[in-house]
Order: sequence, then structure tokens, then C-alpha cells
Amino acid sequence: MATFLYKLGRLAFRRRRITALIWLLLFGLAGFGASSAGTAPEDDFALPGTEAQQAFDLLEERFPGQSADGATARIVFEAPDGQKITATDHREAVDGVLDGVAGNQVEAVSDPFADNAGVSKDGSTAYAVVDYKVTAMEIEDETRDAINDVVDKEREDGLTIQAGGDALMVEPDMGNGEIIGVGIALVVLVITFGSLVAAGLPIITALVGVGIGISSITALANVLDLSATTSTLAMMIGLAVGIDYALFIASRYRAELTDGHSREEAAGRAVGTAGSAVVFAGLTVIIALAGLAVVNIPILTKMGLAAAGTVALAVLIALTLVPAALGIVGKRIYGRKVRKANPETGAPPASEHLEKPNMGTRWSRAVLKRPVLVLSAAIIGLGALAAPVASMELGLPDEGTSPTDTTQRKAYDMLSEAFGPGFNGPVTGVIDATEAENPQQAADDAVERISDVDGVVSVTPASFNEAGDTATFMVTPTTGPSDTDTEKVVKEIRGLASGVQDDTGAELYLTGSTAVNIDFSQVLDDALVPYLALVVGLAFILLMLVFRSLLVPLKAALGFLFSVLAALGAVVAVFQWGWLAGALGVEETGPIMSMMPIFLIGVVFGLAMDYEVFLVSRMREAYVHGESAGDAVVTGFRYGARVVTAAAVIMISVFAGFIGAGDSMIKMMGFGLAVAVLFDAFLVRMTIVPAVLALIGKSAWWLPKWLDRILPNVDVEGEKLYRQLAAAAPVAPPAAGEEREPEPTGVR
Repeated sequence: MATFLYKLGRLAFRRRRITALIWLLLFGLAGFGASSAGTAPEDDFALPGTEAQQAFDLLEERFPGQSADGATARIVFEAPDGQKITATDHREAVDGVLDGVAGNQVEAVSDPFADNAGVSKDGSTAYAVVDYKVTAMEIEDETRDAINDVVDKEREDGLTIQAGGDALMVEPDMGNGEIIGVGIALVVLVITFGSLVAAGLPIITALVGVGIGISSITALANVLDLSATTSTLAMMIGLAVGIDYALFIASRYRAELTDGHSREEAAGRAVGTAGSAVVFAGLTVIIALAGLAVVNIPILTKMGLAAAGTVALAVLIALTLVPAALGIVGKRIYGRKVRKANPETGAPPASEHLEKPNMGTRWSRAVLKRPVLVLSAAIIGLGALAAPVASMELGLPDEGTSPTDTTQRKAYDMLSEAFGPGFNGPVTGVIDATEAENPQQAADDAVERISDVDGVVSVTPASFNEAGDTATFMVTPTTGPSDTDTEKVVKEIRGLASGVQDDTGAELYLTGSTAVNIDFSQVLDDALVPYLALVVGLAFILLMLVFRSLLVPLKAALGFLFSVLAALGAVVAVFQWGWLAGALGVEETGPIMSMMPIFLIGVVFGLAMDYEVFLVSRMREAYVHGESAGDAVVTGFRYGARVVTAAAVIMISVFAGFIGAGDSMIKMMGFGLAVAVLFDAFLVRMTIVPAVLALIGKSAWWLPKWLDRILPNVDVEGEKLYRQLAAAAPVAPPAAGEEREPEPTGVR
């Protein structure tokens, strides 16, 4: 592989203007496709194979006149202290408000005073449900404004009015994560390279890749049924890895220039060696993201595949556009001071960076002197960070976790106080009575059995469709939607289904937002182990190919588990326990988002393997070329520590920028990814890795002979490439306008 990539790098460098033009044309075509594409479809949140999804599909089939997935809003009215909402003047005010929210998208508005069904027992509070013909994402601004105007209007009658429901849902505030990340990345790259041109190159090439990726997703949205949120993960990951991959190629290119190679030769060697690491690092990220399909949740599958495609673009750009860009910038890849001191080559001599040990060299030597102490301290620290995971509670955010100053949260609290906590998390029951001899009796029997379940406050009478073969009813639990006791109630009711079917022939299902959340969490729990086994297993094989070792991939996988557990522990401490919540803008603590563990595993595993491949592949290269195991570790850190540190800081900055988002889920994801990269890069890869390699010595590179014969040799370290270069004279003429010095023929 290294030989092929070497030739590809030289070709891209030599034909740099054509290569750059091709990528710019692709960028323009993708942008044109995105601009001419229709509106992206709405999110199709489906849970194939779950009871909640079966019930939802049944409702759509048997109640065709109703919008099973239509948006709803609940408008809550509270009378002044000591007064009743049922008083004549208050009733008239409520009716006037409900008349004002009616519109073209409204299907029905309930009357809270019909049999006082929507009035609290103390008579102080009432609520009305507004059903819409369209989904929450299709609600027009005019319709949503009608509700908000009611809430914001100052009232002379003293009524307190708040509103909740998914009809008020708006696109989440993403904050300025991308801008912040790019800004910090530029600063880090300027410090790393000492040249504004060199710093801008990885950012520009990464933006080209992300631009093509996001535009392609937008252009293909209708064809592949990709919603607008599909590109969220692609943007976050694509930007981070795009900068990192370009950074690694550019850094290796500068190192080859320093060793005295011509610019074209340096580009070829950089792509042949660091480019090989980029390919396999990218493959681990792609495996982790594409593996989300194992979870069998369509929206996660689409997000994972879209992000994986963007990562593949980042790899291709690093192998072609980056060497072409290096050729275009020429000697400006170094700062003015270096170019002025070395006018002929534009690069510092090799002796300059070898005379004084850099920080990576000093750090690795310090770790090698006391590996046991360093390893113990790092593991104890990660263990302490992971400790909160033991008390982690999983769930999905609802209006009860919204900021306290929002109307959704105020409406939620008003309903909980007036009707009980479970009123905000009702469960929809569905009776399929097509096989029942007496459908009405079967429905009544099911309602009666459910009413006797502990934790159930009330069950509404069953309401049949026109055909009389399907009925629905509402179950109100005593506890809130995210409470673990509510989950127990749902499971107990579902346990009655077999008895209902045996006695009456009718089938009982539960659905609704509370049941959907429970099923969603269960699907993620069931998929966690298979997903982890698939991703880690495939990556283990991939790393065996890269490093020709058993212990290095094992160490990489175990280190990743430490990183994920520590990151989850930090998430629990902030978002569930409330530590540093105020400093991070977390207004309300609660359960950790159900998809957070599997999301962190997928994304962080790929990114963690990036640093493993980039850092350890340089060690492997040094070991293969004759250095001792200990010296190889020092060499790997001398050349790789600074660039890995810069890459990690950039990625942390990109993710941390999303902590400022207004949406709690995005805030949690940004924080989780940022701390995961922080722990993995600096505690695992930069600390545990050299300590473990120091302890196991040359055994780290041991591979059974029979396995060595079976596994194909991908030559990531460029051993075959350097043998060919040592045996042959330079094979390519100088580029136009470039003076070439004779190439060294020995292996470095």
C-alpha cells in the first residue's frame, strides 16, 4: 500500500493544478445539486420490531381519518389564587383563547369544560389539547406563533397561560460550534507550523471535504430519504477528522523536507507513510460509524452512513488534494523566518530538529523511566473519572428537563401540580379486537385489568374506530414519563397482554411517547453488546494488519474502553449530578440520553483509533527499520507527539464548541465527545500507551508465525517502499521551475 500511495502522492503533487481543479469542480457540482434539490424529508423516527411501533402502525391503518403522527399542543390555564377556572368570566376567556389558536393546520381542539374532563379536582387549572393535521416539523411559523402569542400576551383577567407539546418544537440551536472549532484550530495550527499558510491548508482542505459531503447529503436527501438532521453528525466528525488527516500529511511532508528530500519526493513519502496511517485510521472511523446500522434504528443508521461517507471523503482529500495543495504553496509551507535562513531549500536542515530533544522526546523518556508508576496513576485517574457510571440513569429528554424559563417547562410543571406527575406521560393503549368474539367486552376487560395495576391513576374508557375492530384508551401512571417506576408500570401492563388474548382473543399494545422512549432505550441496550463486539472485533483485525501484532490492538481496545467509561462518568457527574452544571450552562439535570453510550462508543472508538494509528505506526516504522523497542517509542513521540497533541486540541475545540448549543442533547453530545477525546489523547494514548509498551518491550510487536503468513502485509510502515527507494535512483524528473537535489539512497 505504501508504494501505491507514494506514487499517488507524487502524481497529485506533479499534477497539482489539475488535482485541485477536479476537487473544486466536485465542490461546485455538489453545491449546485444541493441548491437545486427539493426540501429534505422530515425525520422518520421508527423503531422496527418494537411494540410501540406495531401499535403506531396499527393506528395509522385502522384510524385513517386521524393523523397518528400529527403534532399536538397542550394549552394550560390557571386561575388567580382563590378563584376557579370554571367561573363564567374565566370560561369565556378560555374559549376566546382556544378560538384564537384555530387555523388551517388544526384538526381539532378539545373542550376542557366538557364534563369537566380537562379541569383539575380543585378547579384551579384546566387544559385543552390541540391536534394538528401535520407533523411537528411541518408546523408553519404562523401556526406556532398563534400559540406563542397567547402565552406572551399580558392578560387583564389574571389567567396564567402556558403551552407545551411537540407543536412548539423548533429546530435545535446548534450554537457556533463550527466557527469556534475552526477559529481555535487555526490558532493551534499556526503555533504548530509557525506559518499562516501551513496552518490554513488543513482547514481549507477539510472545509472542501465537509462542503462536498454536506452538499451531497442535501442533494440526495429526497432520493435516499435523508432528513435535515442526518448531516449533523457528518458535519461534526467530517470537520474534525478532515483537519486531523490533512495535519498529519502536512506534518510528515515537512519532516521529509527537513531530511533533505525534494518537495515532490517529500510529498510522495508523506502520502506513502502518513497516508497509509490515514487510510487505516479512516477505516476504523468508517467501521464505527457504519456499524450503527446494527442498532436497527433507521435515523441512527442514516446518520452513521452519512458521517462515514464524509470521513471517506476526508481520506481521499488527504491523499490527493493535500499533496496538491502542498505543491501549490511551495516553500511557504514554512514560515518566513525559516525560509530566510535557508533560501535554497526553504526548509531547516535535519540537524536542527535533532540537536535539542523536543517535548515529545522528553515526555516519552520520562514515562519509560517509571512506567509502572505512570501506568498506575493513569489507570487510577481514569477509574475515578469512570466511577459515576455506576449510578447512571438512562432516558430521553422531555419537557420536564427543559429550562425553567420556557413555556413548555412551565406548562409541564402546572400540569404535574394540578393533575399529578403521570399526567405528563400518559400511555396510549391499543386493542386489536379483530379476533375477539365480543370486541366491546374484550376492551372493557383489558381496561379493568389495567386499572388494577399498581401505579396506575386512571384509565379512560375504550373508544372504537368506525369498523369497530380497534379501540384506544389512555393510561395515566402515578409517576412522570422519565421515572423508573413508570417503566415498571408499562412492563407490567404489557405482561397482561397474553392473558387478555387467551381470555378474549384481543391483542393489547402500548404506544405513545412514554412507551416509545422505553422501547427506544431497550433497543439501544440490546444492541450495545453486539455493536461493541462488531466494531471492536473488526478494528482489532484491522489493527493486526497495520501493526503485525496481537498485544498492540488489544492494548488499543482496552484503552478505548477506559476513555469511554471515563467520558460517560464525566457526563453523569455534570448532566445527572449537576457538578459544574452552572459553568457549562446546564440549566436542568436529569437522566442521561439513552443513545449517549452507544453514540460515544461509535464516535470515540473511531477517533481514538486515529491517535493510536498515527502515534504507534511511527513507532512501528522505527522498530521495523532497526531501532530497539524502547528507542522506537521515543522516536514515535519525537515525530508524532506534537502533531497528535495539536490534532487532539483541534478536535476537542470542535466538539466543545457545541457545548454552547441551546439544545440539551447537542450540549451533552458536545461535552461527551470533547472530554472523551481529552481523556483518550492525553491519558490513554500519550501516557498509558508508552508505559505499556515500555513494560512489554519487543513483545509488543510479536505475531505468531502462522498468523503472520495468513495476514496480508499492507506495509503501513513503508518497509518495502524504503527498500525500493534505497535500491533505485530518483524516478521522476523535477517539476517545472523546481531545482532538485540528489536523493539520499540509504534507508533513514
